[in-house]
Amino acid sequence: MTVLAHQTDTLTRDALAVLQPGFEGTTAPAWLLRRVGEGLTAVGLFGRNIDSPEQLAALTAQLRAERDDVLVAIDEEGGDVTRLEVRGGSSFPGNLALGAVDDTGLTRDVARELGRRLAECGVNLNWAPSADVNSNPDNPVIGVRSFGADTHLAARHTAAYVEGLQASGVAACTKHFPGHGDTSVDSHHALPRIDVDLDTLQARELIPFKAAIEAGTKAVMSAHILVPALDPTRPATLSPQILTGLLRKELGYEGLIVTDGMEMNAIAGTYGIERGSVLAIAAGADAICVGGGLADEATVLRLRDALVAAVREGTLPEERLADAAARVRELAAWTLRARPDARPEGSRASGIGLTAARRALAVTGAPRPLSAPYVATLTPVANIAVGDETPWGVAAELASLLPGTEGGAYPEGAPAADILAAAGDRTVVAVVRDAHRHAWMAQALEALVAARPDTVVVEMGLPRAEPRGALHIATHGASRVCGRAAAEVIAGA
Repeated sequence: MTVLAHQTDTLTRDALAVLQPGFEGTTAPAWLLRRVGEGLTAVGLFGRNIDSPEQLAALTAQLRAERDDVLVAIDEEGGDVTRLEVRGGSSFPGNLALGAVDDTGLTRDVARELGRRLAECGVNLNWAPSADVNSNPDNPVIGVRSFGADTHLAARHTAAYVEGLQASGVAACTKHFPGHGDTSVDSHHALPRIDVDLDTLQARELIPFKAAIEAGTKAVMSAHILVPALDPTRPATLSPQILTGLLRKELGYEGLIVTDGMEMNAIAGTYGIERGSVLAIAAGADAICVGGGLADEATVLRLRDALVAAVREGTLPEERLADAAARVRELAAWTLRARPDARPEGSRASGIGLTAARRALAVTGAPRPLSAPYVATLTPVANIAVGDETPWGVAAELASLLPGTEGGAYPEGAPAADILAAAGDRTVVAVVRDAHRHAWMAQALEALVAARPDTVVVEMGLPRAEPRGALHIATHGASRVCGRAAAEVIAGA
């Protein structure tokens, strides 16, 4: 009986160790601290958990008072996807902007400074960077989160990002394996499918992940995508062929494999999160990310119990769960040993995000002096990864440079005539995001430029549409610093 009790306790601790759950609030709830004490080794943070760097540091200290090696993970890509600066916009441009500059030293320094800020707040695992090659320009969920459509550019910047982030003592989690760039469906909503042959995958999708592995990435995140050339029946997150066969054996990766959020509909709507979590661990994943949408104790207990039951029923080998838990603990131990290298010089570090954003701008046409323009922001529905909490655009930044600037937000269906009426005699600054993907947006731009040839156009998404307007600025991302850099050009600052 004593041996059985010990085995049960070990099994339960291992099941808790492989979970990366979320929670509500800006302090750790009692149930979370209790589970950390029982073996939970990681937690995931989202925008709802963060008010300020000081508050975040207090939160992570609260967690570490319970367990000093707890992994505190966050989805902080910089650019459009930010949790650290969810309410104000990121101080760093995203991957597409860095790829547009194509200076790997700059990418490394940006990632190192971002990592330093995370480490100061007690965060030691970042679910970034995106190594996806954005080969499909209509991709609804990757886009500017990718370094670009060029495989080798994406590879060298992925490696630089991993090196920079981990130099600050924060583990990188390269995503979304085996590559989410050629999808036309958002896996938050449904299961995407990539129908390309194995040669294409080897020459395109896998190259940046190989570069990340060579750079020493501590974690890799799986994608909820179906890739028939690799596995015709199961999405990558649940596929032994992809996680164990390809990632572990063929590519020789030995670090932590983390799933994308299991409550995403690609998994939750097809397999369910309990069965999906069991299948993911069995397939070779080591950590289950859940908590973006499900953030309560009941979810943690459901997944813990599902894993324990699967071992007892023989559908999940106990040694596979033990191996997964050991990999989680190994990464947790690394974070205690990791020491950041020398940070960039203070002036460079403090302004490096804005410096990068300025360098990423592509300007067509000549700026001319403006007084107080009217900023019309054409607003598409944000995807779940980006969220709608974070402000974007140029209006606020432009108003700080040109007092008296006014503006409004215009969703799909708003006629150009409304913008022109609101603008009056002011020059119109039209701000768009992925105009090539939204016919209504392209039509509104066409009408605005036809009526007002002096219109300024700022594209803050993927700049695929032809430049139009008297001045066209492509920022390659919608972070706060991208908006600032564009505003400086418009204002002649």
